[in-house]
Order: sequence, then structure tokens, then C-alpha cells
Amino acid sequence: MKLNEVQLSLVDKQIKRLIQTDSYYGKMYKEAGFTGISSQEEFEKIPFSSKADLRNAYPLGIQAVPDEEVVRIHSSSGTTGKPVIIPYTAKDVDDWAIMFARCYETAGITKKDRIQITPGYGLWTAGIGFQAGCEKLGAMAVPMGPGNTDKQLQMMVDLKSTVITATSSYALLLAEEINKRGLKDQIHLKKGIFGSERWSEKMREYIHRELGVELYDIYGLTEIYGPGIGINCPEQRGMHYWDDYIYIEIIDPKTGEVLPDGEEGEIVITTLVKEGAPLIRFRTHDISRIIPGECVCGRKYPRLDIIKGRSDDMFKVHGVNMFPSQVEEILGLVDGVSSEYNINIAHDDTKNRDVILVTVEAEGRVDFEQTGNKIKELFKSKMSVTPKITVVPIGTLPRTEKKAKRIIDHREN
Repeated sequence: MKLNEVQLSLVDKQIKRLIQTDSYYGKMYKEAGFTGISSQEEFEKIPFSSKADLRNAYPLGIQAVPDEEVVRIHSSSGTTGKPVIIPYTAKDVDDWAIMFARCYETAGITKKDRIQITPGYGLWTAGIGFQAGCEKLGAMAVPMGPGNTDKQLQMMVDLKSTVITATSSYALLLAEEINKRGLKDQIHLKKGIFGSERWSEKMREYIHRELGVELYDIYGLTEIYGPGIGINCPEQRGMHYWDDYIYIEIIDPKTGEVLPDGEEGEIVITTLVKEGAPLIRFRTHDISRIIPGECVCGRKYPRLDIIKGRSDDMFKVHGVNMFPSQVEEILGLVDGVSSEYNINIAHDDTKNRDVILVTVEAEGRVDFEQTGNKIKELFKSKMSVTPKITVVPIGTLPRTEKKAKRIIDHREN
């Protein structure tokens, strides 16, 4: 999908504005001799930007407006290296709320809804984004933030919340608690908006069944406003994203080549009107594809397919490259196994080889030994790796209100 004329002129404006500043990217584009762009070909000559740039520019080197125009900062939830700090102007904050309200509307949420917000507030973009969009829409916000599950369930029942927003991991925890406490007939949830992490088909089915909600995937990342830059519509055929605010390309993560619509690769995002910290051709590491053609829902906004994972999620054992999505695919083939798992990878010095231990949960009705053997065989046939498998009862593995950490690598990097 090529830039249209409006998008092209907006990117040109962004480049021209950046090179007039002393910001990290302003200096970079100036030194590279960019003066603006007037075609797709010129746009594709602009180097990619990355999280490494943002860490190099820490704390506010990417700020492209004077201090007095910055009204807020947010920081990414990443746990490695320096945090990424993103400054927002008043217009950026408002634009984000407009996009978020559009997400709610796309999911069929109205002013009559009561939206229970469980993602974290503070430096993380999630909670405050969900709230600002809710207020812009005119719905009732129930700003719970994460944790305190007893209180979450009390508010959900007493206030008759109709929409729940959460990470998929916390939605799973809430669904299990509602099931355990026999509250299903006391809750009024109709829709669930989940983001921040990829989730397996098995987890989706469980949450849909136990919470009794329509599921919506919301997309976004701190560097590009936060969640709210795209969401799937009731047709559930990909996520519409707001191409009046962002432009998306899909590239081959290895070569950087731009791929045609329909082909899977890494999502690269350009902000068209962001003021505080504009980003041109930012590599997200998220893997998806642009779905060709228009959605049957009639909306003209382009669509991204569901996020399949991240190009940097890959882990390697015995020289074999593996992704969490492959593990989830295998577990999805085995009867009685839940969506929850963790993988511990270590190096056995005595044998000089890597050891992989997969812990999965299974329902009490299945034979744990047979289930473990079946999973081991599937790993062997599909991934050419034979892990040690431990099968435990459902509910054994820890639940979290944030993103779940499922791969733990104990090897020295």
C-alpha cells in the first residue's frame, strides 16, 4: 500500500519540521542530506528508525518541540536496557484520545457502556489511553488499574460493567476467578478489548466462553501514541488502523525490503501528524500483514491481520529457531491442555548441550503422562527438538495482570 497524496505531503512536512530542530532525528536527516520527500521512492530511501535510536537519544533527545509545548511523557514497559521516553504535546494527547474513541466506536461501544479499565496507569501508556478514549466517547470509565482481583470483581458485579479492557493474561485470570467463584450469572460484560500481547487461539476460546464477551484486539505501542491506533471490527477480519494518523508498511525483517499487501513481515510505522516525537519508518518488530481489499463492514480504513508474534521473540535451541506461536500451535492440537505454558531453557555443562523444559497445564480428566508424551512427539516431529515435558493441573502456573513471560532462558548470553 503506497502513500497517498495527503500522506505524502504530511510525511514531507514532518521531515522538513524535524530537520529544523536540533533533535536526534533532525540531526540525522540533516547529515544524510534529506530536505523533504515528494515520491514513494524518496520515502523508501529514508533509513528505518528503531528502539535503539530512542535509547541512544535518552532521555529526551527525540523531542521535536520546545519544552513549553510538552504536556506529558510516557515510557515503554520494556524491561531491557534504558527505558524509552516519549514526549507528547496537547495535540498528541488529543489525537490519541480521538483514535481511541474511534476504536471503541468500531467495536460497537457507545455512551451507554461502562468500561472497566484494568491496564496500568502512570508511565505506561495503557490505562490512561483507555480512559481518555472512554471520556472522549462519553462512556462511563471505571478506572481500576491492575490487580486487586477481589475489588475488580466487586466493581464488575455492582457497577454492571459492560466492557472489560485488559491484557489477555489478566483477562484469563479474571475469567478463571469468575468461573471459580460462580459469578458468571452476576456479571454483565458484553465486550472485551485486549491488547499488549499476542494470545493463542486456545486462550481466546476460553476467555470468550468463560467471560461471555465479544473479543476485540486493540493495537498500539508506546513509541506510536500507545494502544488505540487500530482495532478489529465486529466482522473480525483483521484490525482497521487509522491511516489519517499513521502509515504502515510491511517489510522483510531480514532484508528490509518492502513487501506487497498480503505478505507477512514486520510492521513499520510512520506517524503522520505527531508533534512531540514524530517517528518515520519505525521498526516495531511485530509480525503481521496488510489484508488486501476493503472490509465487508464497509469501513474504508485499511486492515492489519492479527499480530502473529515478534521478530525478536525467537529463541534458539540445538540450532533450531523457534517462536512462541509454534509452541502454542502444538499445544492447540492436544486435548485437555490449557493455553498456559512456560519454557525454561538451560545449558547442561556436563553434556555440553541445551536442555529445554516445557511446563503445560491440563484438565484433570486427561492422563498427564500420555498428554506429556503426545506433546513431546509433536515437538519432535514439528520442530526437531525433544524437550522434557511437565504436565501440571490447570491453575498451577502463575497468572499475571501484566504481560505473561513465558520463555525463560537461563543460558549465559
